[in-house]
Amino acid sequence: MSKSVLFALTSHAELGDTGRKTGAYAPEFAHPAVVFTENGYDIEFVSVRGGRAPLDGIKPDDAITQAFLNDPVIAEKLSNTPVAEALDPADYDVIYFAGGHGTMWDFPAASALANLAAEIYNHGGVVAAVCHGPSGLLGITLPDGSPLVQGKTVSSFTNEEEIAVGLDGVVPFLLEDSLTELGAKHQKAENFSVFAVTDTRLVTGQNPASAVEVARQAIDALAE
Repeated sequence: MSKSVLFALTSHAELGDTGRKTGAYAPEFAHPAVVFTENGYDIEFVSVRGGRAPLDGIKPDDAITQAFLNDPVIAEKLSNTPVAEALDPADYDVIYFAGGHGTMWDFPAASALANLAAEIYNHGGVVAAVCHGPSGLLGITLPDGSPLVQGKTVSSFTNEEEIAVGLDGVVPFLLEDSLTELGAKHQKAENFSVFAVTDTRLVTGQNPASAVEVARQAIDALAE
């Protein structure tokens, strides 16, 4: 029986009041999806509001992302993503919260998505997130009511990286701070370098460059 990874995507397409568009950062699910596929995983998607997921970060010279998005099966799935309420958590081994600045507006309050992730985690699955994707972890609680991230070592897009891209005054909060406020032990490396960490089937990565490493660690965490 093949394993399945569920990529969670934002449905938010507006970058604050800048007039610029955002969405799910495509390389943060396209690149790790290749790793999951090579390891025998089925690829599925879910988004906060369902339907066509808004995408960001698509570059002409990114052959991996271009090939992934041009796959007819993937393109169809991305054009009609389900909502969390429509899914059975027992069908998934890993849920992977992809980043993109849009997540900062809709992931934290996406209770159905948080509940789905909690159920996957509670039945022995892996919860993974990269870059701004850990904003989706903020609402996940364990059966005892404590935050999933409490006491766990995590990473995410850092305060310094947000300042470096000039969006610290645009995003509604700083993700590193919010994770720390919930009791997470936040770790990070140099700006925009590869960094990911695993703690008790929770796998998190710092930035887009870390997306593949998160996938590798998630596969390892599930195998343990």
